[in-house]
Amino acid sequence: MRRPVLSAVLAAASAFALAIAAPAGAKTFKWANDGDTSSLDPYVLNETFLLSFTGNIYEPLVRRDGKLKLEAALAAEWSNPSPNVWRFKLRQGVKFHNGNPFNADDVVFSYNRARADGSNIKSYFSSVKEIRKIDDYTVEMETSVPNPILVDELATWYIMDKEWCEANNTVKPADLTKKEESFATRNANGTGPFILKAREAEVKTTLGPNPNWWDKAKHNLTDVQFSVVKNPATRVSALLSGELDMIYNVPPQDQDRIAKTKGLRVLITPETRIVYLGFDILRDELQDSSVKGKNPFKDPRVREAFFRGIDVNAIKTKVMRGESAPTTLMVATMIKGYDKALDKRVAYDPKKAKELLAAAGYPKGFEVGMDCPNDRYVNDEKICVAAAAMLSQIGIKVNLKAQTKSLFFQKILAPRFETSFFMLGWTPATFDAHNMIQNLAYCRKQGVPKGLFNVGGYCNAKVDELSDKILVETDQAKRTAMMHEALKTIRDEFAYIPLHQQTVVWAAKSSVDIVQTAANTFPLMYVKVK
Repeated sequence: MRRPVLSAVLAAASAFALAIAAPAGAKTFKWANDGDTSSLDPYVLNETFLLSFTGNIYEPLVRRDGKLKLEAALAAEWSNPSPNVWRFKLRQGVKFHNGNPFNADDVVFSYNRARADGSNIKSYFSSVKEIRKIDDYTVEMETSVPNPILVDELATWYIMDKEWCEANNTVKPADLTKKEESFATRNANGTGPFILKAREAEVKTTLGPNPNWWDKAKHNLTDVQFSVVKNPATRVSALLSGELDMIYNVPPQDQDRIAKTKGLRVLITPETRIVYLGFDILRDELQDSSVKGKNPFKDPRVREAFFRGIDVNAIKTKVMRGESAPTTLMVATMIKGYDKALDKRVAYDPKKAKELLAAAGYPKGFEVGMDCPNDRYVNDEKICVAAAAMLSQIGIKVNLKAQTKSLFFQKILAPRFETSFFMLGWTPATFDAHNMIQNLAYCRKQGVPKGLFNVGGYCNAKVDELSDKILVETDQAKRTAMMHEALKTIRDEFAYIPLHQQTVVWAAKSSVDIVQTAANTFPLMYVKVK
C-alpha cells in the first residue's frame, strides 16, 4: 500500500536514519525525483528516466560517456565489414550480478526479447534483418538496408541474462499498457556498476556497488537510496535540511533559494528534449470530444488554430520562470538535422485562431479531452493548465486529465493510443533528427517497427519516403537536406505543437560531484560524495 506523500516525506529523516547501517567511511548517496521508474525491466518503456535508472544496473553493447560520446561497453570493439553487416566482439570475463557469465547467447536472447510482444523498444531494430552468433564472444547484426547510425541506436539497448530470464519466466517483457508485471518488473540482474538491493515501487529503491564489475569504478558510493517525493515543496525542503544529497527535478520557483543556500548548488544545462502537444489525427471520430461523427483535427486549419492559440512565450515566463527555450521544430538545437532557418514560429494570434476555427466549421469552438502527466516533465501539469486556459480564449473547452506517468503512458502509448489531445516529450536517443522523424512522424502500420510513438497517427507518404532515404544515406550533406525537408513538412502541416526545449535543472550539495548530461540521464557511475 502506498503511503500518503506528505506523511512519507515528513518521515524521510527517520526513514533515512533507519536505513541499513553502513561501515565506517562508506559513502551513502540519497536522491529524489517526483516520479518513479515505471519498471525495472528496460524493455517495457522507451522513456528517458526508466532507461537512465535501469542503465545503472544493466549495460548496452556500446554506451555514452559523460559527454555523450559513444564508447565500448559489453562490446569491446565493433566493425562494419560490409554495408549491411555490423560485427561486435564481446567483452570476455564479464558476469551478471548473480554470477552467470555473459556471452553471445545473452545478446541473441536480448535481441529476440526486445522484438517480442510487450517490448516498447522495437524501433531500435527497425533496420535489423537478423542477429547471429558467430562464436561465444562474437555476434553479427545484418540490416535489411545500410544503416550508418545503427550503433547510435543501440546505446540504450541493455543486455539481459538469458538463463535468469528463462528461470524466472520473463522471456518476454510484461506489457506495461496492459498493467502486466513479471519477475523483471521488480527484480533486476544486469552486468552494470550497481546491484539492486531493495525495491518498494513508488516509494524507495536502494542500490549498491557491483564488486565484480568489469570496469574501473569512477564513483565512491557504497549505498544509493532513491526516493519518490512528489510534492515539490517537500522535495526542496528535504534538500535544504540535508536529508537529501540531490534532487533530480527542481521546481523553477525554488532555484534562486537553493542557489543562495550555503552548501548547495543548482546545475543547469539545455536538454535535448522537446516538450510538445499532439492531436489524434487518425480516428474518424475523437474518443473524447463534443464533436460527433467526425474528427476536427483532421483539418489542418483546426490544428493551426490550436497552434496560434497557445502563447509559448507566456508559458516560458510565467510557468517555466525562464527555464525553457520556445521552439517551432520537433528537435532541439544540438540535434543533428536542426535548422535555425526553419525554427520560425507563426505568431500567437487568438483572433486568427478563431477565424480558422470558423472557416473549418467550428465558429463556437468545441470541447476536447486532454491527457497530461503530472510527474514526468518540468511543470508538466502546470503547462497543460496554462495551455487549456489559453485555448479557452478561442472557444475551445479543454477537459484536462492529469495523472501519474505510469498510468498516463499506459493509456496513450501503443497499442492503445487512447487520447484525443495530449502532452509528451521526446529526446532523440541517437541525437539525430531521423530518430524523431521515424518514431513520431512515420505512418503507423501494423507489424512495422516505425511510428511506434506516433500517438496521434499523423501520416504523410512524403515524410515516410524521406525517413527511409535518410536511414541509408551516407552523404551527410544529402542526409541533412532530407532531414530539413521532413522537418519543414511536419512543421507546415501542424502535425504537432512544439512548446519548448526543456532545460535540465538539478540541485545537489556542493560536496557531491555529479555529471549532468544534455540527455537528462543520470549515470551514478560518475557520482562522488566528498
